[in-house]
Parts: sequence; C-alpha cells; structure tokens
Amino acid sequence: MSSAGQLDKILRYTDTVVPEDDLNAKLELGRPLRVKLGLDPTAPEVTLGWAVVLRKLRQFQELGHTAVLIVGDFTAQVGDPSDKSSTRKRLSADEVNTYAESVLSQFRKVLLDENLEIRRNSEWLADLDMYAVLELTSAATVAQMLERSDFANRYRSGYPISVMEFLYPLLQGYDSVAVEADVELGGSDQLWNLMMGRIVQERYGQAAQVAVTMPLLVGTDGVNKMSQSLDNYIGVEDEPGAMFGKTMSIPDEVMLQWFRLAADRDAAEVESLETALDSGELHPKDAKRALARHVVALYWGKEEAAAAEAGFDQVFRHGGIPDEIEEVVVPPDDPVHLPSLIRDVFEVSGAEARRLVDQGAVKLDGEPIVSQQASRSDLVGKVLKVGKRRFARLVD
Repeated sequence: MSSAGQLDKILRYTDTVVPEDDLNAKLELGRPLRVKLGLDPTAPEVTLGWAVVLRKLRQFQELGHTAVLIVGDFTAQVGDPSDKSSTRKRLSADEVNTYAESVLSQFRKVLLDENLEIRRNSEWLADLDMYAVLELTSAATVAQMLERSDFANRYRSGYPISVMEFLYPLLQGYDSVAVEADVELGGSDQLWNLMMGRIVQERYGQAAQVAVTMPLLVGTDGVNKMSQSLDNYIGVEDEPGAMFGKTMSIPDEVMLQWFRLAADRDAAEVESLETALDSGELHPKDAKRALARHVVALYWGKEEAAAAEAGFDQVFRHGGIPDEIEEVVVPPDDPVHLPSLIRDVFEVSGAEARRLVDQGAVKLDGEPIVSQQASRSDLVGKVLKVGKRRFARLVD
C-alpha cells in the first residue's frame, strides 16, 4: 500500500497526530516503522478501552510495521500521574508482576503474532545507575513539567507533587529511546507524555517519534472513561454472553462512539447508522443489538456472537434463564444469611449484597427475596438471580 493509503488508514478515528507531516515522511521511508505502545499493568484485565489503542497498533502490524508493545512493569511501580488530582497509590513489584502475567495473554487476543515485539521496561530501567538517572533528568526543566495541566492544577491548588511523579514521563520517554520508536501510540490523556518522549529522544540523539493518540472510550455508565477501578468496563476475555449483555446496557448517547472505537466499524457505516437513527428509520435498540453483535464477534467470532444474542433474548425477552449457569453448593448453615451467600457467589461486597436484597434485586426462582435470611431447604434446587444478568443454581 502506498504511503498515502497507509496514512489514510492510520488517521481513521485518531484524536491527535503530532506532527502529521513527520508521520507521512516516516511512511515514505519505505521501511517497517517501529510503533510503540506502552501499557502499565495496574489491573488484571485488558478492557475494551485499552483495546482501542491495541487495535490501532494492530493496524500498523497489518500494514507491515513492527508493533513494539511495552509492558510497563517498572513504570507501573512509579505510577502514571496523568489525569490525577493527587499522588496515586504505588504498587508493589509482586502486584505488578501478577497483573503483567494476567494481561499478556489478553494482549494477543487483539494483536497479531507476526511483526510483534513484547518487552518489559524493567529490562533497561531497572539497571539505570544514578549517573544515568541524572542524565535523564537533564532532558526536561521544571517549567516544562508545570506546563502539564494536571501538574499545574495541583501546584496552584497546593496539592503535593512528588519528584518521582516528575520522573514518570521521563522514564516513559526513555522507553522510546530504548526501543528506538518511530511512532508512539496512546490515549488522548497521554499526549503530554508522548510529546515528552520526543524531547527525550532528541536529547539522546535520536529522531523524534510521532505521537498518535486515540479518543478515550466512554465506559458502560456513559459518563466516565472506561476503567476497572470504576467498574464500568468490559474485558476482552469476558464471556460472549456477558460481553453482549453489558454492551446492551450502555446509554444510547454513546453508541456511535462505541461503533467507531469498540466495534471498529467503518466510518461510512457509522455515518449511515447515525443518519438512520436521526431520521427514526432505525430504532436505538436495534442499533445497539447490532453493536453488541459486532463487539462480541471481534473477540469470539460470529457464531459465538449469534449464540450470545440468542441467550440474551432467552433471558430478557422471554423471561427465561440461561441454559448453562454455575452450580453453587448452599452453605451448611441453617438459616442461610443471604447477603453472605450473594457476596461469596457473585463476588460483591457485603454492603452491596445487603443493598441488592433491600432493593428487591435478588430473586429465587423468579420470586423477589424480601428477607436477609432463608432456610437451607428453601434454597436448594432453586435458581438465584441477582440483578439482570447474574444467575446461580443452588445445589446440596
């Protein structure tokens, strides 16, 4: 594909490309570019939000370029201050390594095996001596650091900023030096860090990378960016039925963004959908069903997507229960404390379990539970339902 054709494909749905002329010039070099994406393993799952930049990285792979995926096992222990109003909690090495092992296999659910390098930045950052650290800090000034909006806001408000937080973008920039990045990808909240990478590369005598950012996917709540800490996310390894159901729960207002970023549909198709929705020709529920099918098909295939839709219909349209649900042994206590059972079965907090019971969101064989406890004999053999999508068959 020509450099112009590649540029058109790369620019689709991007938020910022800086500088765009440099990207075109790099594509015209006629060699595979080294395209870097750094992700800190600070949680155990790869979400559809992360997948937005991962899929852009895959586009570069499909065009013959080299994807350099950096697992930030060192920088995760420092903590990215981007978009933070206070110093974030540091993670231990053990926590980070556990998360890293969890997400590595999930990355491969999105990326191609060919044209792929996976590196941990502890390879080079853990061995930096004090001289090398001082050399790195000379790449930027305090004034440059305070140009960053989150740092500036915290400084003006009197909130502390640790020197270690200043180091984070420099360390991320040094990653670009270590892998000789031509391009770096990130979410729109990462633009400042990516631009710092350009400064650091030039300090070490390398050509500056092009910064390419993607919009942040709004979570299932329709308000905040998708985040595991906010529990408004879908994981790329969520079961097809759960993925379909969670997608159906998103507000109508964010559907078009999800078609673009979560389902990766063509721009012309999304424009046509928008026209049909605006004219009333297409009902939002029908559009959302199509969206859910596309999202599931991306990660599980079309057959699983069709099965997930059928399962969704069985539960929500026809008032049934899924064909396959987990069996859970009822504890020996009699009577059984229901919030404790719900907490253990569905992995929610005790307070959340009590709230669900109080709100009538817990049903036994379709009948709402109104008490905090029940006799064991009344539970065995019944189907416990919590909310709209969580089921368990209670057995002896």
